[in-house]
Amino acid sequence: MTIKEQAIEITRILSSKLGQDIKLLEIADVTVIADYMVIATGRSSTQVKALADEVEYKMSEKGVEPSHIEGHRSNSWILLDYVDVIVNVFNEEAREFYNLDRLWQDGKEIDITEIIN
Repeated sequence: MTIKEQAIEITRILSSKLGQDIKLLEIADVTVIADYMVIATGRSSTQVKALADEVEYKMSEKGVEPSHIEGHRSNSWILLDYVDVIVNVFNEEAREFYNLDRLWQDGKEIDITEIIN
C-alpha cells in the first residue's frame, strides 16, 4: 500500500464511521514531518475515540501500524502517527481551538468527494 493509498484508506474509514468535516491534505511540500495529514471531527468524545479506534483497527488489518498515538485519554483530540500520514481526530471545540485547517493551509487539499461517496 503506497503512502497516498494509506491516506485515502484512512479518509474512507473516517467517513464510514460518520466522521465530519474530513480533510485530506498533502503536506510533503510544506514540511518534512509527513506527506499527508487527515483531519476529522467527531460529534462527541465517544465518537472521537470510536473514529480513532476504527482507523487503528482497520489499518492494522492491512498490516499498517501507527508509530505513535497521542490523546487517547482526553478524547477531545487523538493523533495517530503513521510516519508518512498523520491523522488528527478532534471534537468540535478542540478542532476550532487548534485550527489545524488554518495552520496547514499551505498544504494541498485533496478533493475527497469521490473517495467518501
